[in-house]
Amino acid sequence: MEIEQLHQLFLQSSGVSTDTRQIKKNSIFFALKGANFNGNNFAVQALEAGAIYAVLDEKTSEENDHFIMVDNALKMLQELASFHRNYLALPVISLTGSNGKTTTKELINAVLSKKYKTSATRGNLNNHIGVPLTLLEMNHNTEIGIVEMGANHQKEIEFLCGIAQPDFGYITNFGKAHLEGFGSLEGVIKGKSELYTYLKEHQKMLFLNADDPVQQKELAYEETFSFGSTPESDIHLHFPDSTDFAAIEHKDLRIESKLTGAYNAKNMAAAFCIGKYFKVDEKDIKEALESYSPQNNRSQIIEKGNTKIILDAYNANPTSMAAAIENFENLREGPKMAFLGDMFEMGAMAEEEHQELVQKLQESTIDQVFLIGENFFKTTSGEKIKKFRSFEEFKLAFNPKETEDKLLLIKGSRGMALERIVDIL
Repeated sequence: MEIEQLHQLFLQSSGVSTDTRQIKKNSIFFALKGANFNGNNFAVQALEAGAIYAVLDEKTSEENDHFIMVDNALKMLQELASFHRNYLALPVISLTGSNGKTTTKELINAVLSKKYKTSATRGNLNNHIGVPLTLLEMNHNTEIGIVEMGANHQKEIEFLCGIAQPDFGYITNFGKAHLEGFGSLEGVIKGKSELYTYLKEHQKMLFLNADDPVQQKELAYEETFSFGSTPESDIHLHFPDSTDFAAIEHKDLRIESKLTGAYNAKNMAAAFCIGKYFKVDEKDIKEALESYSPQNNRSQIIEKGNTKIILDAYNANPTSMAAAIENFENLREGPKMAFLGDMFEMGAMAEEEHQELVQKLQESTIDQVFLIGENFFKTTSGEKIKKFRSFEEFKLAFNPKETEDKLLLIKGSRGMALERIVDIL
């Protein structure tokens, strides 16, 4: 089937589905494959659940007029998304970076939705499947699309740009994330900068953090709209010292968020900058940023009795861990306890990076530290640090009463699922 024909069927449908457990009625089911599943085996089930067509790339024992055979279902999904993006011809903002992508995306969406009908990546559906699904959720009512892009190896952002074809882009930062795939910090910079390369080659607009020396060196060119603490920035901002919540100031306007950490002030600044570029009223930008509440284990503030918790357990890498520890030290409340889990995808750098963080923790003013996971367990540490090989080992040894009247930081890679600590308090 030609892509134009499939797109016409898509326009008459309720959208696309890739999971038979979550079939939308009158949707088109794409039979995707993975290491442990094959969507082709569930095509009949998808139709029975309400899909009007099923796109397959393998023949099944059953025949059905509502089966659409293609060479590669995933590739067809990606091609359909790109075709649909061009069909709508709407402005698309893409963002990537080592840390803060999802929070920044949510802040940008909150700001722009004050003036425009926006459609943004749900959660962190930011890979070779998530980006197409994000684009296919946009329609004629969408005025601005916001697409988050994740990557753990070279050429991935370049590939996603080919699908989304962004008109605007923003890179949050370059940090020590996914070192196993990128190889080094230099590899991270090269990989994430593929968004910049696309924008430059197509003469599109880059939003730039002018306070980041690495970005200034790697990303600056004519088509930029910048923010920063220097008067030369297009949007001149001040970042006040805030010991509790991230804040920014622009002229006489002060914006205080519900987010902790100076790094979140930069995320707010990016959203403010993009809002100003798209001529959103400053009062609306302030309202959007101040009313945003973090969710999904990202910089969440939780109170349980006399215990206050900063839950940032969605992801972790050396850069974000170091920033979280520094911010935690600077908070006025105390005494403080940190619960940190292993950082994944570190490759050959795992031992060195975990030991470096342990040294930082040992020298910090944090009163007590609990480290969970095989990588942290192998490190050398001092008296105030307790180490556990697994969450189960930690759970057996830990007394929740120890946390009463204390401030807690919980952070680790997604696979560690340290939000479980909140459940046992």
